[in-house]
Amino acid sequence: MPDMVKHYAYLLFFMLFTTFATASNGSLKGVVSSNNEWLSDALIAINKTNFKTLTDTFGKFEINNIPNGNYTITISKTGYFEQTSVVKISNETTTEIIIVLTPNILELKNVLLSTQATNKAIDLNKLDRQLRPVSSSQDLLRLVPGLFIAQHAGGGKAEQIFLRGFDIDHGTDFAITVDGIPVNMPSHAHGQGYADLHFLIPETVKELEVNKGPHTTRYGDLATAGSGEFKTLSRLDKNIIKAEYGSYDTRRLLAMFNLLDKKHFLSSKNENLYIAGEYRFTNSYFIAKQNFTRVNLFTKYTGILNNGDKLNITLSTFKSQWDASGQIPDRKVEDGSISRFGSIDPTEGGNTDRTNFNLQHERKRGNKLYKNQLYYSRYNFNLFSNFTFFLHDSINGDQIFQSDHRHLAGYNSSLQINHFVADRQLVSTFGSGFRYDHADIQLNHTVKRQFINTIVNGTLNQLNTWFYADEVYAVTDHLKINTGVRADIYNFNFKNQTIDSVSGNVVKAIVSPKINLIYTPNNKLQLFIKSGYGFHSNDARAVIVGKLDNTLARAFGNEISALIKTNKKLLLNVAIWHMDLQSELVYVGDEGIVEATGRTRRVGIDLGARWQLTKHLFIDADINLNEGWLRDAPKDANRIPLAPKFTSIGGVTYKSDNGLNGSIRYRYMGNRAAIEDNTIIAQGYFLTDAVLNYNYKNYQLGFTFENIFNIKWKEAQFATESRLKDEMNAINEIHFTPGSPRLIKLIAAYRF
Repeated sequence: MPDMVKHYAYLLFFMLFTTFATASNGSLKGVVSSNNEWLSDALIAINKTNFKTLTDTFGKFEINNIPNGNYTITISKTGYFEQTSVVKISNETTTEIIIVLTPNILELKNVLLSTQATNKAIDLNKLDRQLRPVSSSQDLLRLVPGLFIAQHAGGGKAEQIFLRGFDIDHGTDFAITVDGIPVNMPSHAHGQGYADLHFLIPETVKELEVNKGPHTTRYGDLATAGSGEFKTLSRLDKNIIKAEYGSYDTRRLLAMFNLLDKKHFLSSKNENLYIAGEYRFTNSYFIAKQNFTRVNLFTKYTGILNNGDKLNITLSTFKSQWDASGQIPDRKVEDGSISRFGSIDPTEGGNTDRTNFNLQHERKRGNKLYKNQLYYSRYNFNLFSNFTFFLHDSINGDQIFQSDHRHLAGYNSSLQINHFVADRQLVSTFGSGFRYDHADIQLNHTVKRQFINTIVNGTLNQLNTWFYADEVYAVTDHLKINTGVRADIYNFNFKNQTIDSVSGNVVKAIVSPKINLIYTPNNKLQLFIKSGYGFHSNDARAVIVGKLDNTLARAFGNEISALIKTNKKLLLNVAIWHMDLQSELVYVGDEGIVEATGRTRRVGIDLGARWQLTKHLFIDADINLNEGWLRDAPKDANRIPLAPKFTSIGGVTYKSDNGLNGSIRYRYMGNRAAIEDNTIIAQGYFLTDAVLNYNYKNYQLGFTFENIFNIKWKEAQFATESRLKDEMNAINEIHFTPGSPRLIKLIAAYRF
C-alpha cells in the first residue's frame, strides 16, 4: 500500500474512533423556510461568538452548549435577504425559533465565504444561471465552468464533452447525476460512460453542484475529470407556459403546473406536486432536413410526512428521433463536391428513449440524518452512423447500427452524524449502494438502414457495489479537514451470441482515498488543497476481450485553489491542478475494437471572475489553460488527441429594475491536436451570442441570437481515415460536423 494511502487510512481511522464529549449549557434550534419550502445550507451565525452552523435538508438547525445570555443571530443564504433575530439562551433549556427568508435578486455581495459553507460552486452556479441563458440541457452543461460541448447528431445523441484537458467523448470521465440517478451508461453500445442528459427539462433544475477532479468521496466510477450533480425543484413558485420559435423550423413548447395547490395527498403537512412537459422540433441548418423531435414529461412529489420524514417521488420519460447528416471530410468541402452543411451518407440518424422512477426518503433523528434512495430506468438507443464511408466495404459502404436496450436499477444509502470532538464539530458520513445494468447490445453492418450482417450481439450484466466513509472536522474556527475512503467492487459479465471468445465474467475491486483541506482566514478568502484517487471503469467487452490489467483505470489528482472576494462586487477563483490517469484504454463502439492510449498526465490552470460593476451591470469570464501528454509515447507523438489546451467563456449582462435584461456572450476554444503527432489540427473557434428579454408582470418576451457574426466553425471534429466510393486510397484527415450559422429565436412566456 502506498505511503499516501496509509496516511489517509490512519487519519480516517483516528477521526472515526476518537472519543468525544460535549458540555451542556443552553441550546438553540429552529427551522428556516421560504415560500413554504425548507431551505438547506442556510448559515446561522450567533454574532460576536464562534457559534455557526448550516441548516440540513429539512431546513433545521441546532446549536448546543451556548452560555446563558441574550444574543443576536444572523440568518443568511445566497439568493435571499439576510435576516437578524434576538434570542435569549438559558442554561439547560432549548430555545426554538422559526425563520422565514424573503427571496432576493442574487448579487455578488450576498455570496458568502465562510468556514461553514465550504462548497461555493452551488452559489456560483446560481449566479451564472442568472447571467447565462439556459433553454436546453446543452445550456445546463455549459454552466460547468470550463466545460465545452459538441453536438454531432442534430441534438439527438449525447454531447461530446471537453473539460480539464479531457476529450471526455460522451461521458467517460465526467459523472452526471439528476436527483441522484446516474445519467452515464457504462459499457454502452456507442461509448463508455455515454451520458444523455436530454431527459432533463431545464426549467425544472433548482441547482447544480460541480466538483472537479477525483476528490469527492460519494462519487466513484467516471468521476475523474469531475462530476455534475443536478437537483430539481421541489415546488413551483408559479405555473408557466412558454413557447419558442426560431430559424430552420425550430420550435419548443413548455408547460409546468402545480397539481396539489392547497390540497393534501400523503400528509397533512407541507406537500408539493407538479408536472412539466416539453416538446421540441427542428429541421436544423443542414441541407438534409434533420426532422429532430423530442418529447419530455416530468412529475415530482415532495412532502414532509406526519412523522417528520421527507419523501421525494419523481417520474420522468422522454423520447426523441432524428435524421443526421453525419461527419463530413474536409476534402469534399474544399473541392466543392458538397456544401459544409451537406452529407456523404444522408441515411444516418436514430432514436432513443428513457423512463425514470426515483424514490428518495430522508429522516432526521437527533444528530443523525438518514438518506435512502431507490431508482429504476428503462432505456433504449438505436443509431445509424457512417464514419469511414467505403473504407472497409467498397461495395456496400461502412454504415453501422448500434443499439442498447437496457434496464438500470440502483440503491443509495447514507448516514450522516453531526457530533463534536474536543468541542469541535465533526460530520461523519457513511454510505453504501449498488448499481445493476442489464443490457442487450448490438453492432451491425447496414446499408441505408437495411441490415447486412451482425458484428456483435450480446447481453451485458454489470454490477457495481460500493461503500464509503467521509469525515469533515473543524480543526479550528478557520480550518476544516475532509478525509474519505471509498471501495468499489465490479462484476463484469458479457455474453456474445455471435463469438464465444468474447464472452466471460470478471470481478475487480478498487479503493480510493481522498483528503481535502479548507482554510477560510476571513470572509474575503477561502483556500482549498485537494488530493485523492478516483477511477473510470472500462467497457465490459474490452475487459473480457482484452483481459485488461487496468480494468478499473485509476486516476490521481491534486489541486490548490482559492476563492477571493476582493470587495463586495468582485469574486475571483483560481485553481492549479494536476492529474495522472493510469490508462485510457476503452472499447470503441463505432468500430467494435479495443484501443489503448496508455498512461496520461495533465496539468492546468483555471481562472474565473464574477464582477458586478453596478447594481444592473455584470461581467463574468472563465479561462482554462490545460496541457496533457501520453507518458509512454515519444515526445514527437505524445499528444492526447482532441484534448483542449485553451478555452474561455464569458460575457456582459445587464439587468434593470423595469424588467429589461440582456446579455452578450462569447465562447472560445483554441486549436488542438487531432492525432498524437500533431500533424492534423482540430481548428478552434470564437463565437458570439446575444440574449434580450423583457418581463412585464407575469409576461416575458425574449430574443436569442446565436453566432451573431455568422462565423463558419466546426463543432465536432475527428481525425478519421476514410475512403469514398470514387477514391482509390484511404485518406486520414479532419471529419467534422459544422457549427450552427446565425440563428434567431423568439421566446414568449406566461406565469400565473
